[in-house]
Amino acid sequence: MSTTSGNGSGQLMERRVGEVVESTSTSFVAQCYQLEGAPALGGLVRTDSPDIYGVVGTVTTEPLDSARPVLARGEDADSEEDVIRDNPQLARLLTSRFEVYIAGHIEDGITRQYLPPRPPRVHSFVYACNPEEIAGFTSQLDLLRLLLNSGASHADEIVGACIRQAASSHDQPNYFLAQACRTLSVELAADVARLNAILRRISP
Repeated sequence: MSTTSGNGSGQLMERRVGEVVESTSTSFVAQCYQLEGAPALGGLVRTDSPDIYGVVGTVTTEPLDSARPVLARGEDADSEEDVIRDNPQLARLLTSRFEVYIAGHIEDGITRQYLPPRPPRVHSFVYACNPEEIAGFTSQLDLLRLLLNSGASHADEIVGACIRQAASSHDQPNYFLAQACRTLSVELAADVARLNAILRRISP
């Protein structure tokens, strides 16, 4: 998946959204290069060398220095834009991070939708997947089991957001949604209430 030269390198740079700062066998945290540059909840991202895919589960904006908490600054401002304009230092005091739940990896050129032998390295670059990558990776749906069992307190929201986001990358989004619903029905056959709650989140 790596691209190192030509126009492909420039396109890959444009899709680089952050850098791994924490890493475990099941998830990793990336820091954004731009304060408003975090990918959306449920978005598919990947690291490079090795290629590890994951789904965005949480986005957080916080102070770079925990000893300097964020303070309200807009009491006399007419708009939120005025707050940002009048306090240009905010971009240097805040940072955005996003947590990613690992959904698979590439091994010997083959997509594996189970946890990789090792998590991504700290300082690995994180890229937003393009529609072609999303459609290709989500042509298999074993990743839904990983997400359902991720241990995240809002795992159902992550699953729903992932399916909604991925559907638009498929040539036949309704067919993809039907496949996802069938997969969820198998995975959650013993928990109908949970199944129905997720299905409501992804219904067209």
